[in-house]
Amino acid sequence: MKGLYLVTPDWDDTERLLDATHAALEAGAALVQYRHKTASTPLREEQAAALLALCRRHGRPLVINDHVHLCRRLDADGVHVGGTDAAVASVRDALGPGKIVGASCYGNFALALAAQENGASYVAFGGFYPSLVKQYPVTTPPALVARAKAVLRLPVVVIGGMTAERAQPLVALGADMAAAISSVYAAPDPGAAAAEFVRLFQNG
Repeated sequence: MKGLYLVTPDWDDTERLLDATHAALEAGAALVQYRHKTASTPLREEQAAALLALCRRHGRPLVINDHVHLCRRLDADGVHVGGTDAAVASVRDALGPGKIVGASCYGNFALALAAQENGASYVAFGGFYPSLVKQYPVTTPPALVARAKAVLRLPVVVIGGMTAERAQPLVALGADMAAAISSVYAAPDPGAAAAEFVRLFQNG
């Protein structure tokens, strides 16, 4: 797991969502997380299925935010859970050993250690910068990335207001992936925006 970690916005327009995601995947995005907090159940299932088919064509994994049953029904590649969602251990137990289980750890290193012990595939730290989408304290110190890379056995994802420019020093500290929503999906050219992130990891 290395590169641009793409997180979808709360868009109801499935065609628009697929077009932007396709452009980012073409540019080299490494993984897609389907996250739509306000979607109806039918829309969530429609979009997740369409994104999964798109990711399959590009040979990239799709993880679904929170919805374990949807992941199992579609046979998606995994689930991402937050600190207030189902525990990592229960998600790992539900999905089995072959799926991706990601865990948001905010700025809390103890959460990351616990996630590793409970079967997480990667940990996500943040926010590092103010986000246009997610509301959380911008209190995660960059030094946490270096500490995590020295101690943990898992890939480290950095989140929160990421642009390629902001992600660069965190990648230099060892971050394996940088998560982006608005800086790709709200860009005039999502493919070009994604390519800026991809280059960070090629040069690193």
